Amino acid sequence: MEKIGQKIKAIRAYVVEGGGGDYHDQVEEHWIVKQIATPMSIYPEYKMTRTSFGINALKTLVVEVESEDGTVGFAISTGGYPAAWLVMNHLDRFIVGSDVSDIEKMWDQMYRATLYYGRKGIVMNAISAIDLALWDLLGKLRKEPVYKLLGGKVRDELEFYATGPRPDLAKEMGFIGGKIPLVYGPADGEKGLRKNMELAKEMREKVGSDFLLMWDCWMALDLPYAKKLMEESSKLGFKWIEECFNPDDYWSYEDLKKAAPNNIMVTGGEHEATRYGFRMLIEKCDLDILQPDVGWCGGMTELIKIANLAEAHGKLVIPHGSGVYSHHFVITRVNSPFTECLMMAPKADKVLPQYYPLLKDEPIPINGKLKLSDKPGFGVELNKENLVEVKKGQQL
Repeated sequence: MEKIGQKIKAIRAYVVEGGGGDYHDQVEEHWIVKQIATPMSIYPEYKMTRTSFGINALKTLVVEVESEDGTVGFAISTGGYPAAWLVMNHLDRFIVGSDVSDIEKMWDQMYRATLYYGRKGIVMNAISAIDLALWDLLGKLRKEPVYKLLGGKVRDELEFYATGPRPDLAKEMGFIGGKIPLVYGPADGEKGLRKNMELAKEMREKVGSDFLLMWDCWMALDLPYAKKLMEESSKLGFKWIEECFNPDDYWSYEDLKKAAPNNIMVTGGEHEATRYGFRMLIEKCDLDILQPDVGWCGGMTELIKIANLAEAHGKLVIPHGSGVYSHHFVITRVNSPFTECLMMAPKADKVLPQYYPLLKDEPIPINGKLKLSDKPGFGVELNKENLVEVKKGQQL
């Protein structure tokens, strides 16, 4: 990519509570924090709400990068204070003073410099946020939307499925499918499995045979339970069963895929990171669909590599819902035919912005579809109210 003669003069990191990138940071009445099968569901005291075990503990990270002429790019992820501290006390040295076009070099240096304590998790959240902010900055300086920097659109508009407890309402709102959060896991035994399937049958009857239905299992299952859930769900025409296991348990994914009927897909990758993790999901596990989150997997720079690897192996890439950041990616990829909309309304009965209240002009799908604007960068403006800046050298 041609250099444009601007260097980065500053990087800033902020933390904010109450929604935003940490979309689980909601009130207890919200569906997204109510009883959903999780890895912690085996412990009764942490079963009834996800906030009880601290899913909202880290809060939201916001990163800004500023070029010499005062242009600012920004991005949102999770990781809160720990990630913000890393941005300002380690990763900043690879950003400030660099040419704004040298995104690949900056990413590689951040990744190599954190190998001994990073590779996934909070460190990759921080790297992802910086990377997305750099793409936003470059787009603004070039006066082009990020999707044009990525090669341009392969379709005129995005098409969405909805994630939430009411796929019947999602169909009424124009979505092509609904992904249901699994309520009962292995700790609930056969009775819990029956309750899951009762819900599945009810929703299939309500939405009809042509509407996509999927399960979001959020790392909660063991292999025997996942096989039973998959077999019963395939009889109801479910499209896929998602993220059943500990993300590092590639062997269970491999065995589940081998046992899968031809009419149901096995998917995952929301909590995986970098091309190396996704190579395992492709080559060992043979997953049908990869679901990286661009705010967690390494940012846009790494998502491009993941998607190219997937395409070479004939796999689809349907990113985990990350709003405008994944929108600009999906619109450029043939092997990303549709994308995810997280239903942020407490009752999943209307479409709300995912990153509220951090984006002033966040686009949302209408009737299940969205046309991207031609505004430069990611095309959104940061609402700086309630942001807490984390300074270099600050003790947390």
